[in-house]
Amino acid sequence: MQTGLLIAQQISGGLLILLILIQEKGSGLGEAIGGVGANYQTTKRGAEKVLARTTVLFLIVFIALSITLNFI
Repeated sequence: MQTGLLIAQQISGGLLILLILIQEKGSGLGEAIGGVGANYQTTKRGAEKVLARTTVLFLIVFIALSITLNFI
């Protein structure tokens, strides 16, 4: 069981790193792809919103696995 949790933690950690690196600081996904100005949109929409929520989901999974593995 511990081996399975360790593998799941490594996978979730790797995906979390990738998701964080995909996000650009200070500019949105629209600016990176389409060149839209940073002041054009102030809220996250579309792919940015999904990316942000997925990042939070993997963060929660990673923390839960870390706490679980601490007590095994």
